[in-house]
Amino acid sequence: MVKGGEEQATQSQDKKVFHGISDKCSNKGVKQFTERLTKWSGIQGHCIEIGDGAWDSWTMPLLDQTEIACEKVKSMSELSDGYNLIGLSQGSLIARGVIEFCDGAPPVKNLITLAGIHAGIASIPFCGSTIICLLLDDLIKSEIYSTLCSVDVDLSLMKLQEHLAPSGYIKIPTDIPAYLKGCSFLPKVNNEIKNTRNSTYKERFASLENLVLIMFEQDTVLVPKETSWFGYYPDGSHETILPAQETKLYTEDWIGLKTLDEAGKVKFINVSGGHLDISQTDMKKYVLPYLVEQAPSPSLQNEKGASSCRWFSAIKNSFMELVGRAEDRNLLDIRR
Repeated sequence: MVKGGEEQATQSQDKKVFHGISDKCSNKGVKQFTERLTKWSGIQGHCIEIGDGAWDSWTMPLLDQTEIACEKVKSMSELSDGYNLIGLSQGSLIARGVIEFCDGAPPVKNLITLAGIHAGIASIPFCGSTIICLLLDDLIKSEIYSTLCSVDVDLSLMKLQEHLAPSGYIKIPTDIPAYLKGCSFLPKVNNEIKNTRNSTYKERFASLENLVLIMFEQDTVLVPKETSWFGYYPDGSHETILPAQETKLYTEDWIGLKTLDEAGKVKFINVSGGHLDISQTDMKKYVLPYLVEQAPSPSLQNEKGASSCRWFSAIKNSFMELVGRAEDRNLLDIRR
């Protein structure tokens, strides 16, 4: 299903890809995705790696990841006239950070996101129901926005926002004041903090020629999956999910999403499949057209005490083992 605006011409441009969490540019799925789009479009493109890939995708704060990405795109002379950007899952937030925060960067023409985490998520991704994951989920709910606490690790002080990348976009609907105060990335990139809203972020985001938002119908990694369309739970509740058009981010136009949508530049696309499980047919139909000359018609909580910090230390090694096991997973699955 596609919702969108009028048919619009775009120029052929170089393309860059930011991969998701637990992934890296050299993994089979990301390589195939990038190579096939290059082959089909005839336009050169590359995946931009940040740090060592999978490990840093979990442990490097998103603001740091965005800063590295910003410097990399600014150093690429071939992008000076503009380029197209593709974000995969967590990579969609890096892509948006580059667009909104990166001073002196080349302009992004089209932003295409697959399973983007635009409105946040309410639980840690890629974990499941093991005891470690249950403990991690408790940690998320109790410590995610906390101030520094003492833990038995190399660093004497540790804050989740500084050492667990997903903490930058975990949004607990029943703890919005703490989220706005303590979350380091998502409130900034979504211009959510009333007294510090940045008109430049909005201006840059609203300058896109096309914003393509691809949601996966059977996605169980993102909770809720509608975050890929900027949909999310209302403040104070987990009971319902608001479509993007009913959120304050949209109605008050904090980042220019409403402006883009009313200009017919936002494409809300729903494809069958699990998280990043995309078919070649859907790649050709919904991604490829925005990389070549003609875009398609639309018809197509409060701080806790030191005790909780101690049990965080107790599960840290198990968490790192979990991350290590996931390091070489091919998370992007391309089907025929």
